[in-house]
This record gives sequence, structure tokens and C-alpha cells, in this order.
Amino acid sequence: MGAGTFKPVKSEEIEGHEMHTEYISVSRTTLKKLIEHHGKAIAVGTTSVRTLESLYHIGVKLYNNPNAQEEELHVQQWQPYNKNSEENISATEALQCIVDYLDKHQMEALHSSTQIIIAPGYNYRIVKAMVTNFHQPQSTLLLLVSAFVKGNWKAIYNYALKNEFRFLSYGDSSLLIP
Repeated sequence: MGAGTFKPVKSEEIEGHEMHTEYISVSRTTLKKLIEHHGKAIAVGTTSVRTLESLYHIGVKLYNNPNAQEEELHVQQWQPYNKNSEENISATEALQCIVDYLDKHQMEALHSSTQIIIAPGYNYRIVKAMVTNFHQPQSTLLLLVSAFVKGNWKAIYNYALKNEFRFLSYGDSSLLIP
């Protein structure tokens, strides 16, 4: 988790917000389990959500260019919204491309980075449920939740407020299943 995780969105439009970079490391074993149990990924925390969803986009890069260098695998902020190269690639195919890359380079884990911003309109590829805290307004974390629950975040948050749930990092959490 980077310090920028809690940086509020101050621009009028989300396009004006620069997302921070986080570094990720995922073992071959974890990748194989994700493939084996496709459709059952429950992410605990927004950093896990960003990591798992970034794996899909890294796999797409490798699908399109199996000879990509490690530094080319960084997921840029708006990459997921470029639908041209991703529409026909399944999560399983994308994850398998990463395993193949690790095999080819005799690596036990993927080490990469992501600047992914998940906002309404994002198409979740790997995460099917998430456990997360209640986040503050104007945060990218709330955008991520809103994208996951297809805009129903207000009803969820109103319920939390009405029932005096605690917010932020050490507060209450919820299991979200769209």
C-alpha cells in the first residue's frame, strides 16, 4: 500500500487525478490457484483488489507481447479503459500468460507495479467479492467500491451511517458481493 492510497481526489473530473504507483509481487503458486479457482476470488482490502485486477492487465500485455520485458509490465492508470486489446481475453488466459512468462524466465514470482485506478465503468475481471472498510468521501477507494457495486454504494454507506458503523482504516468492514 502506498501513501497515495488515501490521497483525496481534488480535481473536478477523475481524469485530473494522478494515481499513485504500488509495487506488487505474486507467486507462481498464487497465480495457479487463481486459475484453478477462477470465479471465486475474494479480495481482502483494496490493495488486494488493485493487485488482483492488475494481474489481468499484465496478462493481457503478455498475451499481446509474450516477449515483453519486466519493466513493460507496469499497469498504467488508464490502461484498463482501453478496450481494444482486452475484450476477448479471459481472466484465465491472462493469468496463464503470466505463468508462462514465469516459466520462460525461470522465475518463482511476478514482480511488477501498478498505477491502476478503478472507477465507475471499470469491468472487474478477477475479483468476485471483496472485504473492505468504509472509506471517506472523495477517495479513490470509494470510487473502487462504487465501481464494484455498480453505483449502489450510497445505499450501503447510508446503512452504515444509520447503524453507526465506524469508518476508515480501523473501522468496520463489509463483505461486498455485486
